[in-house]
Amino acid sequence: MAEIKKSLFLRSYYGDVAQLVEQRTENPCVSGSIPLITTTSSSSTTMKNAEKPFKFDRVLLIDDNDIDNFINERMITTSHFSKIVTVKNSGEGALQFLRDHAEDLERLPEVIFLDLNMPAMDGFGFLAEYEKLSETVRNFCKVVVLSSSISPEDINRASMNPYVLKYVNKPLGEKYLDAINF
Repeated sequence: MAEIKKSLFLRSYYGDVAQLVEQRTENPCVSGSIPLITTTSSSSTTMKNAEKPFKFDRVLLIDDNDIDNFINERMITTSHFSKIVTVKNSGEGALQFLRDHAEDLERLPEVIFLDLNMPAMDGFGFLAEYEKLSETVRNFCKVVVLSSSISPEDINRASMNPYVLKYVNKPLGEKYLDAINF
C-alpha cells in the first residue's frame, strides 16, 4: 500500500519522469544505466550532438534520490559530458564499486558526482572513506559535489576536502557541465 501511495505522489508531483523512474526500478538495464529516451528535435540539433565528442568516458553518480539520478544521468549523457554513467544510490555502494574496480582503469569513473545529504552514509562519510582507497583511485577519479545544500558550513567543509575539486548546486545543468574541466 505504501508503494502505491509513493507511486501516486511521485506521478502527481513529477509527472512522466516519475513513471520512467518506476519503469527503471521495475526493469533495470543490465548495465545499471537508464535507457536513453528519444525526443523530437530538429535534425540540426541532433546532428550537432552526434558530432560533439564526449568530454569523459565514465562518470559515477552518487545520490539516494532516483528522480535526481534520472534527470542528472539524462543531462550528463545528452550534453555529451560522459558516454557511460554508473549510478549508485548510497555512499557504501559507491565505495564498494570503487574497491571492486580499483585496478581497472577501463571501469573506474573519471568524474564522481557526490550528493552530500544521504541516509546512512552522507557525502562527508563517503569522503572520509574515499581517503582510505588506493592511490590509483584517488588520483584517477575527480570528485565534484553535486548538492542541493546551500549551507555555508557544507560548502566550506566540502571545499576544504582535498579530493573535492568543485561544488555544484542542484539541479545539474549544461552550463555547470561545460565549466568542469580537469
